[in-house]
Amino acid sequence: MDEKPFRVLGIQQVAIGGTDKQRLRALWVDMFGVAVTGRFVSQRENVDEDICTLGRGAHRVEVDLMQPLDVAAKPAVHLPPLNHLALWIDDLAQAVAWMTAQGVRFAPGGIRKGATGHDICFIHPKGNDEFPIGGEGVLIELVQAPPDVIAALG
Repeated sequence: MDEKPFRVLGIQQVAIGGTDKQRLRALWVDMFGVAVTGRFVSQRENVDEDICTLGRGAHRVEVDLMQPLDVAAKPAVHLPPLNHLALWIDDLAQAVAWMTAQGVRFAPGGIRKGATGHDICFIHPKGNDEFPIGGEGVLIELVQAPPDVIAALG
């Protein structure tokens, strides 16, 4: 395999879904004391999400608590309950180009701005004939790390 033109720097977020975000908050916010630092609502993505954070600076990790706006609609952000894992990437465009050439299947949508303003894209949970490498059932988000995170974790 060719030398990788990017590095995975660490975990950026863990996204947890449920049909009732208040039940998720009862554990994560009320019991664990995780701070709610933002909210994201998107009809297109069928999500009402509380953005919570653990840690500070470059070591900050998001815990996103998500419920669908419509339980019957897609995407079903509550299924599976551990919706996705996100990784900090030092050069997202290079990573996507290189991994695509290696046979990684990406979800539709390409690189775009995410809920917190970082460029993101998703590795599809399943490979296919054209792109056989997928997340083996896990949706994986790749997030462009900002300069301070690259400096601290790189």
